Amino acid sequence: MALCLFFLAPMSSVGIRNTNIASSKKQKLEVRQQLKSLNKPALKTIKSPNGDIIDCVDIYNQPAFDHHLLKNHSIKMRPSSHPEGLSFDESNNVSSNSKSEITQPWHLSGSCPEGTIPIRRTNEKDLLKANYGRKKHNTVPNVIDTPSLHEYATHREEGERYYGMNAEINVWNPQVQEQAEFSMVQFWVEGVDNNGVFLDSIEAGKQVYYDLYKDFETRLFTYWTSDGYQNTGCYNMVCPGFVQINTRLALGASFIPYSEYGGVQKSINYFVYKDNVDGNWWLHLNNMYLIGYWPSALFSVLSNSASSVTWGGEVANLNIGGQHTTTQVGSGHFAEEGPSRASYFQNLKVMDAEQFLRGPRDNHRIVTYPDCYNFLKGDDFFYYGGPGRSLLCP
Repeated sequence: MALCLFFLAPMSSVGIRNTNIASSKKQKLEVRQQLKSLNKPALKTIKSPNGDIIDCVDIYNQPAFDHHLLKNHSIKMRPSSHPEGLSFDESNNVSSNSKSEITQPWHLSGSCPEGTIPIRRTNEKDLLKANYGRKKHNTVPNVIDTPSLHEYATHREEGERYYGMNAEINVWNPQVQEQAEFSMVQFWVEGVDNNGVFLDSIEAGKQVYYDLYKDFETRLFTYWTSDGYQNTGCYNMVCPGFVQINTRLALGASFIPYSEYGGVQKSINYFVYKDNVDGNWWLHLNNMYLIGYWPSALFSVLSNSASSVTWGGEVANLNIGGQHTTTQVGSGHFAEEGPSRASYFQNLKVMDAEQFLRGPRDNHRIVTYPDCYNFLKGDDFFYYGGPGRSLLCP
């Protein structure tokens, strides 16, 4: 019997090893197939000074249309409807308003030709490390129980049906302690079904996320999910879904310059709204960049309307060594420091079914650890942020 066990043990470990090898090969095959789908043939390739590779891809050959729900989708170059007083005629004329211009490092090396869009190239290691560009956990504050890994300083408007939102956010480059942690500021436009189950979310903002980008720069991002972050959705263009039409800004690319502490503030205005003709959710930046849209066909609840809108900051805290992370939110300074020192959201608005924009009415705050990251609200704005671990936040 002992002899049999002696021979069985190594055979068992060999079986496990072979299974792991087979699983690894299968995963690599899946990744290569996805990369082939994502990294479309480029009409021009631009090497950014920060190391990013930007591929200029035919606008009609972008990853979005590989989604099974969008196979017969006809790309929209403009919304079919828009709120009164908002025009998209100047969207690509970046020279008309230099104050509103958004600059990314790859612009120093060139631009994409007409009829193409810039897509940050994804490689095999990036895709594996980033779990195919999906979020590892639910990250909508208080929708369902959120792992203690995530900490928030946010404001939420809920209780009605929503068809859009607006927010201006200043741009900082917060320090992040660990490669597996992140710091981000964003909006969430969320859909909860009649049973209170969270399903749909569209999101955009700025993030420092080494696992996704291999550096600690602040980057422009979008996100979506239609099943509560389980199997659908991703950041930027790392999976089919979001349809980009803008030829100047690359999702996942960083910014230059950032805001200065006590000095010049750089900000981006995010406006997202639901087209009341075709139902798509459009993303508009700084009143001059029409980025693209999340097709209505991707969603169940959001194909009709949103249940809530949330704005604010979020970090991942790994508690290395039993201590709170030093990862910062926003400028890394508390809300009380105010203008040009603290991070802010301003010009907060939500949109009703008549495409009327109004200020938020609800005062529902979600601040998980106020000694680490806090929040100070005004009428249509709030300051937020903090340094993470400090004398107040051990």
